[in-house]
Amino acid sequence: MENSFKRVPKTGVIYVMSKAQAHGFYYGNPEWANLGQGAPETGNMPTSPKRLTTILLDQNSSEYSPVSGDVELRKAVAELYNHRYRFDKKSQYTYENVAISSGGRPALCRIAATMNNINLGHFLPDYTAYEELLNVFGGFVSIPISYRIANGFKPDIAEMERLMVNMGLGAMLLSNPCNPTGQIIIGNELKQLIDAAKKIGCAMIFDEFYSHYLYEQSQKTLSAASYVKDVDKDNVLIVDGLTKNWRYPGLRISWTLGPKEVIDAISSAGSFLDGGAVHSIQKAIIPLLQPNHADQEAESIQKEFDKKRKYMIQRLKEMGFVLPGIPEGGFYCFASLENLPETLADGMKFFKALLQYKVICVPGEFFDVNPGQRRKMINTRLKKYVRLSFGPRFDEIKLGLDKIQQMLIDINL
Repeated sequence: MENSFKRVPKTGVIYVMSKAQAHGFYYGNPEWANLGQGAPETGNMPTSPKRLTTILLDQNSSEYSPVSGDVELRKAVAELYNHRYRFDKKSQYTYENVAISSGGRPALCRIAATMNNINLGHFLPDYTAYEELLNVFGGFVSIPISYRIANGFKPDIAEMERLMVNMGLGAMLLSNPCNPTGQIIIGNELKQLIDAAKKIGCAMIFDEFYSHYLYEQSQKTLSAASYVKDVDKDNVLIVDGLTKNWRYPGLRISWTLGPKEVIDAISSAGSFLDGGAVHSIQKAIIPLLQPNHADQEAESIQKEFDKKRKYMIQRLKEMGFVLPGIPEGGFYCFASLENLPETLADGMKFFKALLQYKVICVPGEFFDVNPGQRRKMINTRLKKYVRLSFGPRFDEIKLGLDKIQQMLIDINL
């Protein structure tokens, strides 16, 4: 066995969940608070639109779906983006600019499988699953780029433009809003980044899975689609789905928007990577993409999650955590442990200690994306951080923060 198969490491969230389960955690256990949760609460919220409760299986949806996705769903995705972001533009998305996948990671795998031999820039910290994704596909070289702590992990657009040139980047991959920091690139800064990438010839891949989670912003939602000039010529790929922005993580549906030629290649990659998303689920979710429904969901998310965001920020600061940057999007606080007792001032130690109090978090080092472990001198700056989620219900967040506070009291006794 050892010679036939290689060891595949767990992503950050999977690792912490497996450790928690070894300590007695299970979903629905009222004694536990899962602040490591990478998914939002999924039930009804006070102002949310009606939730999907049934999925019809008939003769048509029992058949394979096209690998590129159900045409009606692809049309619905294109129409939503045109309505939200391109209503004043001549160049419009059509269904041919959309590919449907069975979740965000399969969508990103399809993209990775289509890349040429290029330098791909990715950022630190960012989504933990990028690490193995960028390692499995060997056709490109992944180059890490660090967000600066001094800037609160806020992206510097001028620096990103310089790096495109100096590092010879053929593409950049980033989450916007960022998982785990909650920092966003929006408005003129986003336009500047896209314009610079087009001028230099660097493709942009935007993971927009948190684009409904915006706080204290004038606009309802966020997408690079607002600043694409020609949907078939500009090398801008956008990945999103139901998981976060519609709060249906269990349905595993995502989409990729981009130039028709690239979408065709992505669909071809899907034919050998995953075979396509579940047909019946694709049919069932089409109404969720209607602009009125989607906008109501976004407004509901922002209203309800902002309450949880403010509560967590206040509690963390009171307990001595340091937040280099206040989250402007997403549903995470990326908190520094620098002011905590020495025994807890390391993300992994903090995580292990917290398991004894039946609370889950994610150590910051998992977001130090290092494909293939090529960087031997690992940057230790993220080891003193943890990601804490305000994705769960309010009562679970309060329970978790109360337990953290109790742990700190016990440590100081």
